[in-house]
Amino acid sequence: MSWNEPGGDKKDPWSGREQPPVPPDLDEVLKGLQDKLSRLFGIGSTGGPGNRQAPAQLAGLVAAVAIALWALTGIYLVDEGSRGVVTRFGAYEDTTLPGLHWHFPVPIEKVEVVNIEQQRFMEIGYRSGGRQQSQGSVPKEALMLTQDENIIDIRLAVQYQIKDAQAYLFNVADPDLTLKQVIESAQRAVIGKSTMDFVLTEGRSNIADEIKAEIQQTLDEYKTGISVSNVNLVDAQPPDQVQNAFEDAIKAREDEQRLKNEAEAYANEVVPKARGAAARLLEESEAYRQKAVARAEGEASRFLQLLAEYEKAPDVTRERLYLDGMQDVLGQTGAIVVDVKSSNNMLYLPVDKLQRSAAASTTVSEVETPSVVAQEVQENGVKSARAASSRGRETRGPQQ
Repeated sequence: MSWNEPGGDKKDPWSGREQPPVPPDLDEVLKGLQDKLSRLFGIGSTGGPGNRQAPAQLAGLVAAVAIALWALTGIYLVDEGSRGVVTRFGAYEDTTLPGLHWHFPVPIEKVEVVNIEQQRFMEIGYRSGGRQQSQGSVPKEALMLTQDENIIDIRLAVQYQIKDAQAYLFNVADPDLTLKQVIESAQRAVIGKSTMDFVLTEGRSNIADEIKAEIQQTLDEYKTGISVSNVNLVDAQPPDQVQNAFEDAIKAREDEQRLKNEAEAYANEVVPKARGAAARLLEESEAYRQKAVARAEGEASRFLQLLAEYEKAPDVTRERLYLDGMQDVLGQTGAIVVDVKSSNNMLYLPVDKLQRSAAASTTVSEVETPSVVAQEVQENGVKSARAASSRGRETRGPQQ
């Protein structure tokens, strides 16, 4: 029957819009739910013993479902590189490896998963942004005294990881705070035993290694379960108030080192040259000594030979020495001596050849003795004079 037929209730689709909705009866809803559960588990809905056992069975069913859901909350997953630490009523119970595990749910047991392969960082003396850009110093952590009673600003970056999850959670109350205090104590102890110049210059790597060893030793004594993998000395500088003065001191130190290097380079260049020149002079002096000794020995030997000849024939030897001496003297001049008293004949002398012979004798005198060269010149001159004289006689013969 349509809504507009005669005898209908006239309930068109738009009727009742002005009337407020009526909420369902709660009792009816609960009763309907109970009936559905009773039919589901075969419990009678009317009369008999089944009707009296329905509330008990329903309560047991709800309890079983609740226990099942509670037991499911005990399932947990340990990721790779992590360890699950199980505690029962707050006391340590077990450490589980990566994988799917189950434990008695809360409040009986609890599980805390600790990542033992994660590299953790802690900054001492400064705070950095997301990209490790320095945001300034923290004076309370950074300023400390050196052995020579100077104040220095130290900034450390410590990299560490957890090696024992149980020790990390139970042996110290606050592992991160303990680590921070240990780092500050270690760096102050190491810096207090070093001078400021050593920390600012060549001692940076040594300082970082000593701080790392000191930190690890203290953490092992406390049994914190933390392993320090790296300690990086980010910055070591004087305080800002005296920064300019220290920069001037550093520049002066650099200039001093530069001048020393230049002096060493100059010395390395000059000293070998001086040693070479000294060695050359020693060799030249040794050669001159040998030459002088040989010449002296030769002159002495020649004198002894002349002495022996002089003892045999004094007059001849004396005249020979005189001629040799005159030959040496006249051989070094450009003059030509001709004896014309014994003959009136016109002599033809090859003056140009004699001069060339004299020049050649002067050059050869460096190798041969001057007396021998002069003797050869004299003999050549005499031979030339004799040849010219003979040619002159031949020429005058027919005229007479």
